[in-house]
Amino acid sequence: MLLGAHIGIADGLAEAPVTGRRVGCDAIQIFSKSPQMWAAPPLSEEAARGFAEAVRAQGIRSTAIHHGYLANLGSPKAPGLARSRRAFQEELERAERIGVDALILHPGAHLGEGVDGGLGRIAEGLNLAFAKTAGYRVRVLLENAAGQGSTLGRSFVELAAILNRIEERPRIGVALDTCHLFAAGYDFRTPELYGRLIDQLESELGAKEVRAFHLNDSKAGLGEHLDRHENIGKGKIGLAGFRSWVTDPRWAEVPGFLETPLDSDDYAAYVHDLATLRSLLGRAASKARGTRTRASAASTPK
Repeated sequence: MLLGAHIGIADGLAEAPVTGRRVGCDAIQIFSKSPQMWAAPPLSEEAARGFAEAVRAQGIRSTAIHHGYLANLGSPKAPGLARSRRAFQEELERAERIGVDALILHPGAHLGEGVDGGLGRIAEGLNLAFAKTAGYRVRVLLENAAGQGSTLGRSFVELAAILNRIEERPRIGVALDTCHLFAAGYDFRTPELYGRLIDQLESELGAKEVRAFHLNDSKAGLGEHLDRHENIGKGKIGLAGFRSWVTDPRWAEVPGFLETPLDSDDYAAYVHDLATLRSLLGRAASKARGTRTRASAASTPK
C-alpha cells in the first residue's frame, strides 16, 4: 500500500507535497478549499502548476482531493440538490486542473425520503457531471459511510447500486474508510475476519473498484454507526486490525491516507502513525523471509 495522509493547504497548494514528504508520505490527500465553503476563489494557473511540479519534485506517487462536506448529491430537496450538483462539478473541475488522481466524495444522505431514491439521485448527479466534463482523467471515488442518520453508501451493496448506474464506469470507484467500515458493522480485526470481509467485498462490489483507503482507527465500537476517528492502534480496531489491509498484495499500489487526529505538535501524530503502519509491513516481510528460510532448510540435503 502507498501510505500517506491528509495534508493541509494553509501554506499554499505547492507546499502540501513538500510537507507530505517531510512527514513521510508516499501519497497525499488535500482539500482544494475550505470544506465548509460552497464556493472558493478560482484556482490560478500558477497555483495549479506549482502543485503539480511539487508532486513530481517530491516523488509523491498518488494524490487526491477530498470533496467538501456541504454537498449532498442524495438530497430530495430541489434547491439543495441543485446547489450540491453545481458544487460537485466545480470541485471536479478543480481536481482536474490541479492534476490529482482522484476526487473522494461522501455520496450523500436521503434525509428520510428513502434509500433507493437517494441512491438514484446520487448516480444521476454523477452522470450529469461526467457528461459535462468529457475527457477528464480524474477518477471520482465514493467513500463508504459509517451509517449514521440517513447517510448512503454504508454497505458494499449500496455502493455497488450507485456504481452500476454510472454510464462512464472507468471514471468511478470507491475509497474505503476503515473507521467507517468498522462503525458500519464490518469486522476485520483478525486474518479470518478479514478474509470473510474480502469475500463479501468481492461478491457484493468487487475488490477492483477499491482505488483508495482512509486508514483510521475508531473511537467507537463495532456497528455503533459513529464516525469518530482515532490514531492507529489506539482505538477499538487496534493495531492488528490494520495488518491485513497494508500487507495484502492486491493493495500494493493503492494509496492509503491517514485522517487520524492531530494535536498541537504539527504532524507528529502522522509521523508516528505512518511508522506504526510501516512496522506492520516490516513484520510481514520478516515473517515471509523466515518462512522461505525454513522451507529452504527443509529441502536442503543433509
